[in-house]
Amino acid sequence: MKLRSLLALLAVAGLSHAGTGIALNWFPEAEHAGFFQAQAEGLYKAAGLDVDLVPGGPGVPVLQQVATGKIAFGVSNADEVLIARSQGVPVVAVFAPIQTSPRVIMVHEASGIRTLQDLKDVTLAIEAQAPFANFLKRKLPLKGVRFVPYNGSVAPFVASSKFAQQAYGISEPYLAQEKGAKPVNLLVSELGYNPYTSVLVVSEKTLKANPELVRKVVQASQEGWSHYLAAPATANAAIRKANRQVDDAVLGYGHTELLKLCVNEETKKSGTGTMTAARWNDLSKQLESMAVIKPGKSDPAKAWNGSFLKR
Repeated sequence: MKLRSLLALLAVAGLSHAGTGIALNWFPEAEHAGFFQAQAEGLYKAAGLDVDLVPGGPGVPVLQQVATGKIAFGVSNADEVLIARSQGVPVVAVFAPIQTSPRVIMVHEASGIRTLQDLKDVTLAIEAQAPFANFLKRKLPLKGVRFVPYNGSVAPFVASSKFAQQAYGISEPYLAQEKGAKPVNLLVSELGYNPYTSVLVVSEKTLKANPELVRKVVQASQEGWSHYLAAPATANAAIRKANRQVDDAVLGYGHTELLKLCVNEETKKSGTGTMTAARWNDLSKQLESMAVIKPGKSDPAKAWNGSFLKR
């Protein structure tokens, strides 16, 4: 065998034993808990893997890093996967732990607003270019709503009962409560926009070259998420160690909310993290209808692969 071919084969074979990185799409928080559970509990190690969970943050190009091979795996959301593929970024979703998007619009209890359809006469902090924001503007009357940029802080919300903001329902509402506010969470998914969240992604190249590595990472992650949902202490301790800005209270709140978001009839039937063609097809059509992606530019059937899950 030629030396170059031998080295290539060894490199591929060695991926399952060498360090394997998973790039997180934000700082370590509850939405990554199952991955931390798998690492802390030794599930990756038992599969012959040395997995490193790499913290993210604002602007970190997770999908591009995965596509270029800078890191083997990444965590993203389903709509971001479809958008990236429409731009020629060859990444594939292989596991979707959070079935219902935790994206909410957070309003004050005193506002009297109890549904998204009631949203009016407030200042709304939101990422204007985000697909979910586009969806809200198309679906809702939003009478008297003034839009301002979202800065990631709950301070403006706490300061004014006329202020509303986008949030992740597994963390920011708790932070607002701690500062004396009484938030009401309005799930964006109830309007019909519901991308899988904290999705594990891999490049097409790795998927083809080393499916056994993908299978091991997916199934260890799947087991980690199942264990976390049943008993979160191990994951929470690992997250606190990785991110000193979170504490037991907010992680406990996140776990309670994730129990509602990670489990549905599909996961009860097919297992934690399962995905369906119908969900991916619907999401693709929504993005096309909003002109976020051009028709035919992102085939949803190629954006995901559920064959590595243990059912």
